Amino acid sequence: MNDTFTLPVTQGPAAAAGIAYDVLRYTTVDGTLSGHELIMKAKGLDGLQEIYWGIRTYHDVGADYYNLLAGVFTGYIAGNTFDTQPGAALVGCPAHNNRIDYWLTMNGQRIALAMKVGTPVYEHLYLGKMLPYSRPSQFPYPVVAGGMLVGAAATRFSEITHDFYLRGASARGQLRTPGGYVNMYCYPWGNTYITGNSSAAAQLQARDTEGQYPLLPVELHDNSANLYGQLDGIFHVSGFNSAVENTLVIGGVTYVVMQSVARTGHADYYALRLDV
Repeated sequence: MNDTFTLPVTQGPAAAAGIAYDVLRYTTVDGTLSGHELIMKAKGLDGLQEIYWGIRTYHDVGADYYNLLAGVFTGYIAGNTFDTQPGAALVGCPAHNNRIDYWLTMNGQRIALAMKVGTPVYEHLYLGKMLPYSRPSQFPYPVVAGGMLVGAAATRFSEITHDFYLRGASARGQLRTPGGYVNMYCYPWGNTYITGNSSAAAQLQARDTEGQYPLLPVELHDNSANLYGQLDGIFHVSGFNSAVENTLVIGGVTYVVMQSVARTGHADYYALRLDV
C-alpha cells in the first residue's frame, strides 16, 4: 500500500498548504483485527524530505492494557516488521479500549498527540523532526521519538509512575544525533530553579505574570557539551494556578495546556500548539 493524504492549511508558524504524507503501511497485525500498524513518510515543510514514523497497537486483555508503540525510522523496508524497520527508535504510550478524547497536531515534519484516557489521565507522543540549531549538512535527520514508556512496556494507563518524555534523561525520549540516538534531556525540565521539586526550588518556579503565561521553548541537549535544538510546537508552561485543557492564543495561534498523567505540580505541564 502506498497511498497519500494531504494536510490542510495550518495555523502555526510553520504553516503550509498541501503538505502530503505517504502511507507506506496501514494494516492489521497478522491479518486479524486484534491490532493495527501505520507507517508513514512525511515530506518536510518544503515537501522535499523523507521523514519516517509509525504507530502500532499492542495489548493484553487479561492485564487490561491497550497501548500504542510508536517510533521514528531512517527508512522503510516493506518486508520488515514494524519493530525492525531501519534505524528504529521506539517508545510506548498507554491508551484504552474505550472512548479517548485526543488532540492531534501535524505539520509536514512531525506529529504531536495528547490523549485523555480512562480516569482520566493524559498520555503523550511526539514523532518526527525537531528544529535543529545547525545546518542540514551538519545535522541532516534530527528526528525524535517521545512517549510515556520505554518500548512496548506492559503498563496500564492507571499505573502512577510512568511519565512524559519531557522530563528527560530516559529512553522514553530519544533523539537521533549525528552520532546516533541518545536519551535526550529537555530544558527547562532539569533546571532546578524552574522545574525543581525541592522546597527551596519550588519558591523560584516560573508562574504567570498577571494572568499571562509565557511559553518557553523545549530545548534538547545531552546534559554535557551539546545543545541540539528545540521541539516543534511543544513549549514549557507553568502549572501555577492553571489547569489541563486550558487554552491560550498568541499571535492568532491556539495552544492547549496538557499535563503528565495525573500530576498537577508546577512542572508537570506543557503547551501544545494546535497546527491542524
